Amino acid sequence: MISIRESKFIKSLQLKKFRKLENRFIVEGAKNVLELIQSDLIIDKVFATDVFVNTHRHELANPRFALELVTERELNKVGVFTNNNAVIAIAQIPASKPLDYSQSILGFDRVKDPGNLGTIIRIADWYGFETIVCSPDSVDCYNPKVISATMGSFTRVQVIYMDLTAIIGKVSHSYGATLQGSDIHETEFQEPALLLFGNESTGIAPELITQLDREVTIPAYGAAESLNVAVSTAVFCDNFRRVLKQK
Repeated sequence: MISIRESKFIKSLQLKKFRKLENRFIVEGAKNVLELIQSDLIIDKVFATDVFVNTHRHELANPRFALELVTERELNKVGVFTNNNAVIAIAQIPASKPLDYSQSILGFDRVKDPGNLGTIIRIADWYGFETIVCSPDSVDCYNPKVISATMGSFTRVQVIYMDLTAIIGKVSHSYGATLQGSDIHETEFQEPALLLFGNESTGIAPELITQLDREVTIPAYGAAESLNVAVSTAVFCDNFRRVLKQK
């Protein structure tokens, strides 16, 4: 059973200011919670239905967190997603690791949509990028909607918030996704690199573009005005890895 105090606490973690204050975030749904349990992140408590517990007894036989049996109705009352009929966990926000400039990094300027950032984290995980750097005014990576969209990749990809101008000069190569850049299919990417993407509506800030080594564009063959930032990220990551593999 979820107590009144626990219910209020879980609901408070839907807001960034309380996540920051408590240094905690919530993880909802079977896939994400199972990935969380298998990671080295610190878990405070798991609230799960008897069906989930009976199905995943092996994974839940872990002394490092408390386990509470709850009903689907209780989960629906405290969670963000009404289709979550299995489990919610409370975890501690991990301390950021120092940036490793010997590894390629994905950067994002003012990305606002939670679904986009969550999908981007999943894409980064697929293509082997361990670190994402976001401008401070981007959406919080511990927003429940971001966590949900990662499908567990939040446990393997670190997201750091900092002034992007502070890192451009520290990477060996920097490429920005713009509409005016050179053709991505003709770009000889080099690493370690920063691949930089902009706001969903306005793109990369002009003051950042001037600091980049190169602007790169995905050529259009139809009439669409632009691509979703997460889609652009996937196309860039794929081309980046393809070029490096051929060297």
